[in-house]
Amino acid sequence: MPHARGYPPPGRVVIWRSAMLSGSETFVRNHGQALARWRSVYLGATKEESALAEESDLVVYPDSAAGRRAFLRLRLTGSSPRLTRMLARLRPDLVHAHFGGDGWLVSHAAAQAGAPLLVTVHGHDVTRQPDSSGILGGRYRRNLRTMFERATVVLAVSEHIRGKAIALGADPEKVLVHHTGVPVTPALATPKRWDVVFVGRFVEKKGVDDLIDALGALPTPRPRSLLIGDGPLRDRMRARAAELRLDATFLGAQTPAQVSRHLAESHLLAAPSKTAADGDSEGLPTTILEAAVQGVPTVSTRHSGIPEAVVHGETGLLGAEGDSTAIAHHIQKLLGNPGLRERLGRQARERVETRFDLRRQSDRLEELYDAIRAGAAPGVRSAVPPGRR
Repeated sequence: MPHARGYPPPGRVVIWRSAMLSGSETFVRNHGQALARWRSVYLGATKEESALAEESDLVVYPDSAAGRRAFLRLRLTGSSPRLTRMLARLRPDLVHAHFGGDGWLVSHAAAQAGAPLLVTVHGHDVTRQPDSSGILGGRYRRNLRTMFERATVVLAVSEHIRGKAIALGADPEKVLVHHTGVPVTPALATPKRWDVVFVGRFVEKKGVDDLIDALGALPTPRPRSLLIGDGPLRDRMRARAAELRLDATFLGAQTPAQVSRHLAESHLLAAPSKTAADGDSEGLPTTILEAAVQGVPTVSTRHSGIPEAVVHGETGLLGAEGDSTAIAHHIQKLLGNPGLRERLGRQARERVETRFDLRRQSDRLEELYDAIRAGAAPGVRSAVPPGRR
């Protein structure tokens, strides 16, 4: 065991997400499963019916009138005797919350349990939500500042998101960039069925409207395209694709295994993310990394943390946000040049292997957990070797 090599004995981390667990949040599930030395317990306020939900997940507020009232109290006050009691019974060495609002929800109970709090901020929690107007926006910003004060460490999924957290009041010494990573498994050997694949929620920040327009601007025969996911814009995008006579297949939400297979069956991934009108933006879309594992290059945008994963001309092609003309040009360029596609896909996988391997990133995360448990935070930067951040 690692303990014999000088590591501290295993610790217990409670991984907190208020809705346990949305089908799109593979990064939360992967996080706990990849830990080698620390034991993880998944704790949520409520249970989601999704492909990622597991029987072992613990839920604080069952779907009952009493449970809903207790959860409402937590959302309104940030305090819940029921949550405090459950954390006390679990006796965690550390609580790791995902998303800023959820970090605030669990912060009081973590303090009562004597457990240091680490919070990962991902995107909309430090972009769109703090920009909300009125009472709700003011309340969210206040809660976020409280979370920043209570958290021992704040992790950001990209440099862009780190800057957003600091601008909202987080202590720069507390905020570290940590790429969650993806499992680096052998690429699937499967024939190519699709020219272009899109994976994500059908919301404005994903830029699916720009992708549809880009595909419509290409000469016939149009690329055979697969669009995976659900969301409020899906029906509108399907209608627009029909209007443009695209060769497009729309699938709903898929399991992680199905997504991996569809990525492997595609020549390229389109991830045309952009900042939405309400300020919502990405952190770093996991699907870009998952495509790279399959040796599939990405056509994307210079948005948020995406350039940290997609290097223009080396692992994919990047254009400006909202530029459907550039998206169309880059799709056409890759589809018309198999050699370039293969080279970019190979280099994309190499970049994931060196910078975004879930196992390596989890090793680094466990080192951070060890440093926090040892009382080396705040100022924890000095406790984690520079090359291991």
